[in-house]
Amino acid sequence: MRKDVRILLVGEPKVGKTSLIMSLVSEEFPDEVPLRAEEITIPADVTPERVPTHIVDYSEAEQSDEQLYQEISKANVICIVYSVNNKKSIEKVTSHWIPLINDRRDKDSRVPLILVGNKSDLVEHSSMETILPIMNQYSEIETCVECSAKNLKNISELFYYAQKAVLHPTGPLYCPEEKELKASCIKALTRIFKVSDLDNDGILNDNELNFFQRTCFNMPLAPQALEDVKNVVRRNMTDGVKDNGITLKGFLFLHTLFIQRGRHETTWTVLRRFGYDDDLELTQEYLFPLLKIPPDCTTELNHNAYLFLQSVFDKHDKDRDCALSPEELKDLFKVFPYMPWGPDVNSTICTNDQGWITYQGYLSQWTLTTYLDVQRCLEYLGYLGYSIISEQESQAAAITVTRNKRIDLQKKQTQRSVFRCNVLGARGSGKSGFLQAFLGRNLPRQRRIREEHKSYYAISTTYVYGQEKYLLLHEVVPDFEFRSEADLSCDVACLVYDLSNPRSFEYCARVYKQYFMDSKTPCMIIAAKSDLHEVRQLYSLSPLDFCRKHRLHPPQPFTCNASEAPGRDVYTKLTTMAMYPHLTQADLKNSTFWLRASLGATVFAVLGFAMYKALLKQR
Repeated sequence: MRKDVRILLVGEPKVGKTSLIMSLVSEEFPDEVPLRAEEITIPADVTPERVPTHIVDYSEAEQSDEQLYQEISKANVICIVYSVNNKKSIEKVTSHWIPLINDRRDKDSRVPLILVGNKSDLVEHSSMETILPIMNQYSEIETCVECSAKNLKNISELFYYAQKAVLHPTGPLYCPEEKELKASCIKALTRIFKVSDLDNDGILNDNELNFFQRTCFNMPLAPQALEDVKNVVRRNMTDGVKDNGITLKGFLFLHTLFIQRGRHETTWTVLRRFGYDDDLELTQEYLFPLLKIPPDCTTELNHNAYLFLQSVFDKHDKDRDCALSPEELKDLFKVFPYMPWGPDVNSTICTNDQGWITYQGYLSQWTLTTYLDVQRCLEYLGYLGYSIISEQESQAAAITVTRNKRIDLQKKQTQRSVFRCNVLGARGSGKSGFLQAFLGRNLPRQRRIREEHKSYYAISTTYVYGQEKYLLLHEVVPDFEFRSEADLSCDVACLVYDLSNPRSFEYCARVYKQYFMDSKTPCMIIAAKSDLHEVRQLYSLSPLDFCRKHRLHPPQPFTCNASEAPGRDVYTKLTTMAMYPHLTQADLKNSTFWLRASLGATVFAVLGFAMYKALLKQR
């Protein structure tokens, strides 16, 4: 909401602008009225909305046209004062003041207007019959108030309505001519409904309504109040209540009713709680809360964030097959202003035989986004309403910023769950196949991936000593001269060569010697396409001798050209190397070490599958 409100009073001379201000301040009619009142500021603690309010007077006798134009451009709301006993001052509202104000404001930033009929103590009749057609003609007019500076009638109400016109404007919400909500308001309220519909059944049941009420207004609804609300909807529309819950149509009807009854602050309270600004756009502060990430630190989702994302998956997995069909995924992203995941996502994470994103793949993609682009992750969580549903201050509460990697090396242990492996190799060496094999895709399945849908990333879980970790593989495009620091920054490097191509290994050797030989980044060499005939590499040392000379683990044979899913042992080894970069190559060559790591992975994977099946039965 705005930090302050600036109210400008304009009108013909002698209509009582200055008297209104002085009557408000002194709570009595002034004996002597100056030509113009000085600007006054009403402190936040004495205004109903708890916002400082500046009241500015205008005097034709004391101020130039240029000064008036400046005040019009600065005002948040303008009160056009007329005298109820002076027809000329009423005519001037439409012939002079409204055109003048509109000429000085952009169409996109029209200022709300309040019509103020002063000196109601001097007449017995109301000016409303004359004013109502004017209000119908100009949508920027919020309301009309008849008052009297002399007997203090409606003075405080006048300034309350002016303040309300700024803080809770009707304009963005409602079209008075059509008597219905504006499209942008419907769009915002529809997102709010979908976020609040925790089980995604298309209705807000009593529990969801109470949670919504508590979230927005800090208090639950009494059972009778809940029934009264539903009865109001039932009486006014046939499909507003279903299975004793409020439908989207009923929800939109309630807000239309609030606005029509002058209670648009209720709708604004809801909109602002869910992150919207005065233009019904989600604010930058809501979507991108402050999050400090020191150098050499990474970003991961914490346990509560994963629980939230699991609940989002569950509510959209209608057929309970532990995968999101294209329709289910589209439904999940309806609360977004755009589709955030493109077709390349399907080749970045695990999918089922139909190409649908699995539960594991879904969590993997969120993990990848958090690691590579945490600001985008915060934005996405904002659209899903993370801070509201999880009752956190902001999405930043979902993120763990890991400690500096140097501390991990010193302590010889890490608290991280996501490890980055850069995959390097000459063109055609088998890097893409290595990435896709990690997702369980053999060569025949890989050939079905369209070129434009290919991804340079692959992410999934591995298990080391019974701990579930994410391994993020990044295929670095071979561009020897122009490799960036970001390309080289990783927890483990994987150098891939094609053992059937005699010139393939040379690239790996050059990359290792130039970038990794003197670094603390552990490296593994992969002899890809091991189903083919191995040829002698045209390099001064054989791959095995090169590994011996540089104390590297021997080249790991790898192929994805098989009828079954490729093996995962090599990925467990890469994750282990990333987790324990302090271990010597002698430790890594020890077969008992790998056996212990892999055994823990196998046991945990079996247990995990059993738990997964049990959960599936419960669901």
